[in-house]
Amino acid sequence: MDRHDLLALLLLILTGLAAYFILILPASLGNASALLKAGQVAPQDFTAPSNGEYISDVRTTQARDAAERAIAPVYTLPDPAISRRQIARLSAALDLINATRTDSTLTGLQKHTALTSISDLSLTPETINNLLALSDSRWYAIQQDAMRVLEAVMRASVREENLQSIQATIPSVVSFALTEAQTSVVVELVTPFVVTNSFFSPELTDAAKQKARQSIEPVTQTYVAGEVVVRRGKVLVDADLEALEKLGLIRPSNPGMEYLSAFAIVAVTMAFTAFYFLRRRPAFYNEGRNLLLVAILFLLFLATIRLIVPGRTLLPYIFPIPAFGLLIAILFSPGSALILSVALSVLAAFGQPGAIEISLYYLFASLMGVLSLGKAHRISTFIWAGVVSGVTGLAVIVAYRLPAANLDWLGYIQLAGASMLNGIASASLALMLQYLLAEFLGLTTTLRLLEIARPDSPLLQYFLRNAPGTYQHSLMVSNLAEQAAEKLGMDTLLVRVGALYHDVGKAANAAFFIENQLPDNLNPHHDLDPAAAAEQVIRHVTDGVQIGRKYRLPSRITDFMLEHHGTLLARYHYNRAVQAAGGDTTQVDATRFRYPGPRPRSRETALLMLADNVEARTRSERPRTDDQIRAIVQKAIDTCQKEGQLADTRFTLKDLAIISEVFVTSLVGIYHPRIQYPGLEAPATGETPTLPAPK
Repeated sequence: MDRHDLLALLLLILTGLAAYFILILPASLGNASALLKAGQVAPQDFTAPSNGEYISDVRTTQARDAAERAIAPVYTLPDPAISRRQIARLSAALDLINATRTDSTLTGLQKHTALTSISDLSLTPETINNLLALSDSRWYAIQQDAMRVLEAVMRASVREENLQSIQATIPSVVSFALTEAQTSVVVELVTPFVVTNSFFSPELTDAAKQKARQSIEPVTQTYVAGEVVVRRGKVLVDADLEALEKLGLIRPSNPGMEYLSAFAIVAVTMAFTAFYFLRRRPAFYNEGRNLLLVAILFLLFLATIRLIVPGRTLLPYIFPIPAFGLLIAILFSPGSALILSVALSVLAAFGQPGAIEISLYYLFASLMGVLSLGKAHRISTFIWAGVVSGVTGLAVIVAYRLPAANLDWLGYIQLAGASMLNGIASASLALMLQYLLAEFLGLTTTLRLLEIARPDSPLLQYFLRNAPGTYQHSLMVSNLAEQAAEKLGMDTLLVRVGALYHDVGKAANAAFFIENQLPDNLNPHHDLDPAAAAEQVIRHVTDGVQIGRKYRLPSRITDFMLEHHGTLLARYHYNRAVQAAGGDTTQVDATRFRYPGPRPRSRETALLMLADNVEARTRSERPRTDDQIRAIVQKAIDTCQKEGQLADTRFTLKDLAIISEVFVTSLVGIYHPRIQYPGLEAPATGETPTLPAPK
């Protein structure tokens, strides 16, 4: 594993750790509220994802508790034994009073004293006077009424807490035939004997409460898809948390298991991605900046969806996850977009309600969008990719929602609209982001390549005006390289545009290059030291890079400028220097005549090197036969191989054979022998001469 692989592995690990922390954020776990508790404020609106019905344990318990609290304390029935005892005591007291009244041996004072000493009564002096003054008939009526009143009161339940209130009602029970003074005597006689005859029964009370609880049926709670379960800002109670859990909007808090499951899914997706990059090594893999950009885009999409989508009903179907795959396909490669879309789709939906459905919705919408995008040569291809992505998402919704029959037609229409909006939004977002990234980061996109390949682009106009010969040479090289790229299944647009601009640095000093010099003019190379002349020639590489950056060309195009000569020698000037040194190569510093490189790092730049070398040799030697052209092409390829310029390009012998055949076929069409037309002289007769027929 080389240094670049180690850096790529470190970036992958850091990306995985960042993705893991995004997944375990409280706002991301269990739909933004795995850690919510009763008494907290709901951080957002929670809506039912589908029709749901469940037996609410919390609400059932609350209803049964309310029924139990409604049960009053249960008391025993009035105890007749207590009533009889109190009546007997009253009867005994009345007998004592009667005996005292009729005892003629006692003085009035003694009778007062005797009545006062009755233990069960506390008669007032006024009552005693009334008793002693009563006639026998009145006294008899009072006795009878006192016994009747006590019996009537004691038949009812007399409890500790209502004893005083019952005693207070005794006057209303006394016979109306008695006078007010006589009524007060009856009340004073009866009141001490009214006592508690009914007592609180814990057993009966508990039995009544249990019966009340059992009479309450389990409470069934029903929600309709899209119904707000809990509104943002509401103080949560146990019933709210139960509803969120039953509808799958939150999970029971178990941080340990949640952290472990999140770690497992992140590890799997990162390993899956790592194996792809290790085995396939896409073109951008060798660019640390590009890998970093991919990681940042991946995390931005993941963090955004995990923070804003949870708890929503339609938003998960609207969020433009496919835009990530489309963007990676445009900026880098469709293969990488497919693999990374799988990882993002899995992590975006992990742990959310309906995770499998949402994950497949994102996955197939992304994959179909990338596959339908193609080479993205036109804006219409983005629209088409958006439509395909939206229809694919709709198909997934139909597959999962239609059999469940848990939505009404309005719900299906809303989801269908959300799916189509997702596709269009994804294509629009990808189109906008690819433009911004290409413009400000110098990334290569198809639309950017098409823009700078237009003949009226500012840099091509500058190139044409300042170095027309080199411009024509670039067109020839572009045609050669593009035809070979098409045969090899390479990116023909990238090769064509890279070839167009590879020699743009010569425009900074156009007269120094032979293709821009007029015939019979002095060649500035002849007046310069070979090393100085070579320096001027080699400089067109770095000049081209500076001009490209000034015109904000993608970095992939400046790679063609840097690598189309690799680390080859400026052979013409080097040979002149060797001749000037008398053929002694040890007297010549070859490094001064060597291009700075680097040697080609991609198949596209290597193909340009071969096309450029072949076109220059052919233009210089002007072959007249097919065999001469074939020999020139083979010599150019052999030279590049011998110099080790193709070592990093993974060209096979079969690839080189195809390239050679394409070059030969193209050059034969350009340099085929032409008919030599004789000069025309007007005959003396003034007749128009005729040309010989071509042979």
